[in-house]
Amino acid sequence: MSQQRSNITYLPGVDFPDALNVTTELGEALTDSEDILVAVPSHAFRETLERLAACQIPVKSLAWATKGLEPETGLLPHQVAEQIMPAQVFTAVLSGPTFAAEVGAQLPSAVTIASKNEAYALRLAKLIATDNFRAYPSSDMVGVEVGGGTKNVLAIGAGLSDGLGFGANSRALLIARGLIEMVRLGVSLGAQKDTFMGLSGAGDLVLTCTDDQSRNRRFGLALARGTTIEEALRESGQVVEGYYAAKSAYLVAARQKIDMPIIEQIYRVIYDGISPEKAVANLMRRPMTTE
Repeated sequence: MSQQRSNITYLPGVDFPDALNVTTELGEALTDSEDILVAVPSHAFRETLERLAACQIPVKSLAWATKGLEPETGLLPHQVAEQIMPAQVFTAVLSGPTFAAEVGAQLPSAVTIASKNEAYALRLAKLIATDNFRAYPSSDMVGVEVGGGTKNVLAIGAGLSDGLGFGANSRALLIARGLIEMVRLGVSLGAQKDTFMGLSGAGDLVLTCTDDQSRNRRFGLALARGTTIEEALRESGQVVEGYYAAKSAYLVAARQKIDMPIIEQIYRVIYDGISPEKAVANLMRRPMTTE
């Protein structure tokens, strides 16, 4: 990438900015840096922060674009960061409906930046904004992270539904009821309900459930074709966050005593081996409740 000045594997045709230096050495990347942005899968988030802390660089602020819960513990990223980073470090999470290829092509896009320090969220939003990229500050880190942590699971469900030929009605049902489950879990953890009506909630959910650029949706489509879990993960060529998040969200929902039937059935398809058809039957035959 240093020689080609682009990531030809995952973002072909998008040149790196002239000011961007590429290195594989974390210490070198952090030299003279006070503001850090981490973009790694959720299962690598803790290790990355531990390596960062070991460099003993006087970091003032840390932001991340990681979407998902920690697989082993079900912790949200900001909870992991609190265990590792010094208390005086400002932290923020970036999340929203942003396929990298479209951002790289400079098509209009936007994200939410949430931090407990509102001044930092606003400063970061201004720093990353361009004529084609907008950021909206928020103080609700829990809500933004729960949205990012559950929407990928629901995208697998959308892929399963569409792959089985269930049609637009079923997809809309899954998105609408999935959003309710997302809100239910987030509020139980202390999130603000309104956050889920924004970019990091409904916006990201609709995007990843309806477009085949989503690797999580493609994973669900592959499973609907009868592809094994292992083969579907290999086919994606990238980390399928929803695969990990399904287990984490299921366990956290159980811990919080929250009813999340769609998430539960997706978990059972992935980890218990039930068929997608059986999962749909389980959902449709549930006892009648009010919306």
